[in-house]
Amino acid sequence: MSRILLFIIALLTVLAMDLRTGPDGLGALSAAYADDDDDDDDDDDAPVVRRPAPARAPAPPRIVPNELLTQGLIEPDVAFLQARGFELLQTRVLVDGTMAHRLRKPAWLTMAQARRAVRDRANKPVDFNHYYRPSQQAACTGPDCPARSMIDWPQATAACGKPPLIGMVDTGLNPDHPVFASSRVELHRIQRNASASEQVHGTAVASLLVGDPQSRSPGLLPGAQLIAVDGFHNARGDERMDAFALIEALDLLAQKGVRVVNLSFAGPANEALGQQLKMLDQKGIVLVAAAGNFGPSAKPAYPAAYEQVIAVTAVDRRGQIYRRANRGQYIDLAAPGVDVWTAASVSGARVRTGTSYAAPFVTAAAGLLLQQNPELTPQQVKERLQASARDLGENGRDRVFGHGLLTPHNPC
Repeated sequence: MSRILLFIIALLTVLAMDLRTGPDGLGALSAAYADDDDDDDDDDDAPVVRRPAPARAPAPPRIVPNELLTQGLIEPDVAFLQARGFELLQTRVLVDGTMAHRLRKPAWLTMAQARRAVRDRANKPVDFNHYYRPSQQAACTGPDCPARSMIDWPQATAACGKPPLIGMVDTGLNPDHPVFASSRVELHRIQRNASASEQVHGTAVASLLVGDPQSRSPGLLPGAQLIAVDGFHNARGDERMDAFALIEALDLLAQKGVRVVNLSFAGPANEALGQQLKMLDQKGIVLVAAAGNFGPSAKPAYPAAYEQVIAVTAVDRRGQIYRRANRGQYIDLAAPGVDVWTAASVSGARVRTGTSYAAPFVTAAAGLLLQQNPELTPQQVKERLQASARDLGENGRDRVFGHGLLTPHNPC
């Protein structure tokens, strides 16, 4: 066969392939396979489509920039640090007589160097001024969740003794909400010349504790008085509270004489905060905190993970763990926290999910114990709640449910 004839046959073959595949050189079937190809092979025949990664919002800050907080410094220590470039931003005399200070570091020191410099001067608690955030998840939709029936919450407890004074640190709340029509709620705000926090989270948590029994969201301890402290502020949509504001809020509650404190938020460990919680525990104040919603493989969340605090995880109506709840040896108790019926921020009620909404059940249960026996210590309250819990999961205490599902005491 002549070379000319072979050339003509080859040319016709190429033209036929072009007609089948179209202008991009790939037929429809090939394109479909290429789009679905997610393996790791090196197929040079398949086109590589590079899609730009979606832009991620920057992670919210963990600490207040350039700030440290200390507890227990005396005037010579403060003067020494000021002479070396530290700026004193705020001072507070705590209920035990010690001093808490907010300091701004010198520009030429890193945060770690500044913390070390303060520690070298005085062997006192010093740490960064960490932020804490509400342990809140998006509101759920669905029918009213029978949380009280699940744990057999006692009725008409107000007739059997005087409930203790309850404290809470959270976001702001709406005092004009109908759910608080007959409630005794005293609200304080830690002012920081910043945008006020939103009222969604705080209103929901407060209504779980002391909501009007005739409202759409009756409280667990409707006869109790609640001292609520808003330590949060809104920074471009980020609800947060720094550690110094948290220490101020806790100190205010101690001055008011509360016996139980609900802490439905989470963040990192902080030396000064840990010292403050030890002092409150020694003063006989029961501390209850949400375990955190950072996922089953997350690190321990604070303040729940401190030894003096009762850490509460969330379960659904079947006793199954909330999928985003933290796990770990620090978990003490489980309580209803999935589809919990509670007040909305303006009016009415809705269901919400998260360990934030499980913590008030344990706070209220601690209140019932103190209502019958005001002489109980925080450790005794903790032990009685643990001992009466209904075991879930593995036999005995475990990393998922702690000692098990809360079983409240009936003071009547």
